[in-house]
Amino acid sequence: MKETLVEGGPEAPARRGPPKSDGGAESARRRKKLVTLTRPWLLLAPSLLVLAGLLLWPLIQVGKLSMQDYEVKFGGGVGTFTGFDHYTDLLSSSLLWKTVLPNTVFFAIACVGLTVALGTLVALLLNRLGAFWRLICSIAILAAWAMPAVTGTYVWIWLFQPQDGMVSQIAGSLGLIDPETTNWFTERGPFYAIATLNVIHHGFPFVAITVLAGLMTIPKELYEAGELDGANAWQRFWNITVPTIKPVFLVVTILSTIWDFKVFTQIYLQPGGDGSNEDVYNLGVFSYIQAFAKNDYGTGAAAAVLLTVLLLLITVVYIRTLFRQGEEDL
Repeated sequence: MKETLVEGGPEAPARRGPPKSDGGAESARRRKKLVTLTRPWLLLAPSLLVLAGLLLWPLIQVGKLSMQDYEVKFGGGVGTFTGFDHYTDLLSSSLLWKTVLPNTVFFAIACVGLTVALGTLVALLLNRLGAFWRLICSIAILAAWAMPAVTGTYVWIWLFQPQDGMVSQIAGSLGLIDPETTNWFTERGPFYAIATLNVIHHGFPFVAITVLAGLMTIPKELYEAGELDGANAWQRFWNITVPTIKPVFLVVTILSTIWDFKVFTQIYLQPGGDGSNEDVYNLGVFSYIQAFAKNDYGTGAAAAVLLTVLLLLITVVYIRTLFRQGEEDL
């Protein structure tokens, strides 16, 4: 006779209930992910608010002003909306394409190339000096960086002053020029040559100290191995130094480009750079002259927006290059 299994008896299989829900774990994962995504932005929020107040809001106001005919009146000003008329007039101006943009672009390229080259040479020299002389020379070149741009510009104006400037007198004694009739600041080429020397003198210490910091991280064993392989100084520099501190060169090059594209003081303070000579306008000076000398605030604001767009494009290239370099290093 078959034994009947009693439900719930010792031999009866245990009933399986419905699967337990893991909703709690899933909810915890979602909360953790949300915290991970929002925490950096919460930490950055105070700084972003300050930047928005100092940079974004003025930029919005300049963009708004560039679409108006703005007239200053007692107690305020009145703006009449004109759309993109100022941009159309600006981009169709022969002065912009023949003078302002070429001056801005070629001046920046020359300044960046020469500044990075000179700064790198100085960094290589400092890297070969002992600790004491390296300190002395670093302090000496940093004095040029610490000098205000206004002071440095007047020094260069004094050096090239017509008739009694030191450079004019030396060139005159060598028979190269007539100091009585030569004015270095009236023609576009000499004007920007002096401005380039001024910007290089003011900017190369930053490149030198930054590149020096990168050079000091390169192991000496790499250079010793290169010497054993018969590499000369140029080959060691090109095949060891440049690849090793390539990110440093990228940083100083892009930052110098951004700074040199928006040079204003060194151009404006030189004789003729304050608006009396249109041949030496760059975008910064052109924007200032249009807005504050000619009271054409809309065109001046449009030129400022154009300069900002160019700088933003350079910044995007800079960030993408750094990210790409980081991915290659990984």
